[in-house]
Amino acid sequence: MTHFGILCPTASGHINPLLPLGKELQKRGHKVTCFLTLDGEEMVRAAGLDFQAIAPDKYPKGTSAKNLAEIGQLQGTAAVRRTVELVTNSTAALFQTIPQEMRRLGIDALIVDQVSPSGGTIAEKLAIPFVSFAGALVLNRDPLIPPFMTTWDYNPSFIGVIRNKIGYKLLDSLTRPLNELINQQRQEWGLIPYQNINQRYSPLAQISQQPAEFEFPRPNLPAHFHFTGPFHDSSTRKTIPFPYEKLTGQPLIYASLGTIQNRLQSAFNAIAEACADLPVQLVLSLGNTDSNIQITTKNALVVPYAPQLELLTRASLTITHAGLNTTLESLAQAVPMVAIPITNDQPGVSARIKWSGTGEVIPISRLEVPRLRKAIEKVLSVPSYRENALRMQKALQKTGGVKMAADIVEKAISTGQPVPSV
Repeated sequence: MTHFGILCPTASGHINPLLPLGKELQKRGHKVTCFLTLDGEEMVRAAGLDFQAIAPDKYPKGTSAKNLAEIGQLQGTAAVRRTVELVTNSTAALFQTIPQEMRRLGIDALIVDQVSPSGGTIAEKLAIPFVSFAGALVLNRDPLIPPFMTTWDYNPSFIGVIRNKIGYKLLDSLTRPLNELINQQRQEWGLIPYQNINQRYSPLAQISQQPAEFEFPRPNLPAHFHFTGPFHDSSTRKTIPFPYEKLTGQPLIYASLGTIQNRLQSAFNAIAEACADLPVQLVLSLGNTDSNIQITTKNALVVPYAPQLELLTRASLTITHAGLNTTLESLAQAVPMVAIPITNDQPGVSARIKWSGTGEVIPISRLEVPRLRKAIEKVLSVPSYRENALRMQKALQKTGGVKMAADIVEKAISTGQPVPSV
């Protein structure tokens, strides 16, 4: 029996994919403890896993909601910059408190989200193995691949590589305080400073919930990188009430801007107005319970939260911020998309939606009702979008999912050797 610690941001988009993996490991006789701020406790307890609060004095309950409300009003570089600032602060708190807590609890190994950059360093400090998990877009750096925060297309030409390198220079400038903090801590702990971002990730196994077919060509990934496909599991999620009796039977458009960038009144208005005169029913999930957003169009069913997995089985189209979870959950049901990327890795996910032919993309800066309505009508009427979504659904069905991921984790930790992909 191994006592696993899970380390990821306290955000549903990162927690939801890791809970099924934790449950699968628990079923196999292991103990699993999730390290999150207090706002993540309810989700973890509902899934039946153990919980340990990160710096509860510094991050009391409600902190995440406050931070998300702030970020939810931002977009583009401003949102990335604020996100980096918050991650830097939380990373400092993790370094100060978590190694002692993990020692006290007897943690044997870690599963670390790629967006939790402290995890690998903490594992090295404790001399325990760790596995990396890409809960968002694959973050491994490659000059052939555009930076995650751009909508740039895949272009492996000389010009494309130069463009990508310039983008990474910008990203490095935004994340410099975080990178400096991590290397400073590594030096204090007697660890060799990182020379590049990819050194943060596990030398034993790296796992992505994307299928390989939904990623740009990646010949330079390490041999121990695995595309397992997603771990969607409604049983690990809190039950969300929904007025199913109000569904009309018209083609259903499900719209959500996620649980972070969800305070943009103009974006919700544009979605509602774009659908207002179409022969469809719009279900619009606001992604929070304290929103002041008001939507009054006749065919819109507006809810604070929605049972997303269930509604996608009925949907003809998803309008999404291009969060990876919503994107993969849509493709699992062969539902094409119109993506409205706002910040962080959403532009990169939307670039893959466009590249895979499973939807259209309208950056938030170009969002207008006529443009959005045209994109909705195009995706609903042109068969290739649905056909490509079906192709991606089949690719997802062939992946090993959570059982494959658990196999990889167990093998990596039990052998202490890299687990090569097949």
